Amino acid sequence: MTVLSVLGVLAAGCGTHRPEDNAGAAEPSRAAAAAPSGPADFPCPGESPSPTPTTHSSGRTAPPTDHYAENHGFRVPFPLHGQRRCDGLAAVGRIERALEPLRRRGDFDPVSTRSALTGLGYSAGKVQSAQNGPAGVSFLIDASPLCLEGTMNSRATQADAFGGYPDHPGCDAPSGGH
Repeated sequence: MTVLSVLGVLAAGCGTHRPEDNAGAAEPSRAAAAAPSGPADFPCPGESPSPTPTTHSSGRTAPPTDHYAENHGFRVPFPLHGQRRCDGLAAVGRIERALEPLRRRGDFDPVSTRSALTGLGYSAGKVQSAQNGPAGVSFLIDASPLCLEGTMNSRATQADAFGGYPDHPGCDAPSGGH
């Protein structure tokens, strides 16, 4: 058994690359290669030069450090960047403007909400709406590549845009993972 352990340790060291082995090579450093350049965000029409994201953001900037976060990462939606972010902000604005008259009237019927959203041009088969408490409604629109979701209640109409979920087709929140 000891011989197998020693062989395992020796085999693990085989093929190890040491940075000093090819010092001065024309390759990018390991840190530069590991740091992907993110998509550029720019001000969208009607937005100040210093954008404040109103699209879905997981708030995570570093890999998860605990197993719960790691095991539930499939539930963290993709944020939008670049032109898709601008498209998402524009869609959010249209949705909130279309639903605001319903909210002011106190019309929290999922059928009315769905009708207002399909009136914006979204396919009826891609729009879901549901009662959310006695005086509220929630909705989800699969407008691939955009996902739009939100709520409407007596206090406010809020919509959000995101880019779907990892390893999951569609815009509905995944229910299972590993």
